[in-house]
Amino acid sequence: MAKFLIDAQLPLALAYKLVKLGHEAAHVNDIGLGAAGDDDIASEAQNRKALLITKDEDFFIRANLGLLPVPVIWIRLGNTTNRALWASLEPVLLEILSAIEAGETIVEVV
Repeated sequence: MAKFLIDAQLPLALAYKLVKLGHEAAHVNDIGLGAAGDDDIASEAQNRKALLITKDEDFFIRANLGLLPVPVIWIRLGNTTNRALWASLEPVLLEILSAIEAGETIVEVV
């Protein structure tokens, strides 16, 4: 199973859904990093050896330049409900994990 760190723009419920599937997941708000800067969040993801799930384009840019120490799952959906977010993510989760295991550093969910 995978480890995930969920960024602030995404709902806490996402972490809970991932945990229910048997993954480790933490939301930045749950660990005192809700207002943290990108560097602190990236460091936390690295310390946890976690994949970073974010809507923040800055993380995508940093990962694309090779400046991020962890893989990024970049959620590119607009404002949406928790249900719609999960409906978009859950069916492709194994595919995402396979891509990262194969060496991808950025996976976009659109």
